[in-house]
Amino acid sequence: MSDAVPEPVTAAPEELLRRIAGGDERAFEQFYDCLAPRVYGLVRRLLRDEAQSEEILQEVFVQAWQHAARFDPARGSAAGWLLTLAHRRTVDRIRSSQASRERDLRMGLQEIGTEYNDVEENAILHDESRRIVQALKRLSEAQRAAIELAYFGGYTHHEVADLLKIPVGTAKTRIRDGMIKLRDLMGVA
Repeated sequence: MSDAVPEPVTAAPEELLRRIAGGDERAFEQFYDCLAPRVYGLVRRLLRDEAQSEEILQEVFVQAWQHAARFDPARGSAAGWLLTLAHRRTVDRIRSSQASRERDLRMGLQEIGTEYNDVEENAILHDESRRIVQALKRLSEAQRAAIELAYFGGYTHHEVADLLKIPVGTAKTRIRDGMIKLRDLMGVA
């Protein structure tokens, strides 16, 4: 493994795209090094979510690699083309997320509107809720906090980690281990 400093970008992004269209991996590395900070900055400003911004950044550069031959320098700069791809993909992600939240809200409102008069079902739900609360009390404080944020708060693993100021891997482990212990405490197969 070499500790060599990467070569500075010497070709214009438009030239790099032309070479990328021919399968030049080194040109792709230079293209990425040249434009990734600008693309990430745009995406991050729109999404305000680090993990999703990194995903979009990767998706945009994969798309650029796959479709470099479609770039037409007569229609604009390579940076403009790439930023347009990034903007479109980011807007699609935002719209998808909004549609998902709206769908979940509609479903939730439908469920709230459904009345249950079944005394037996209410008794079972009450008993299960009581058992869950008791089982949660038997978890470690760290596991309980992570599970409550993830399952009752609706937070992602990344958000749980941010809220608890712990690494994402630690949050995932606490949630997984806590759920295993809950399963055992509840007697679920």
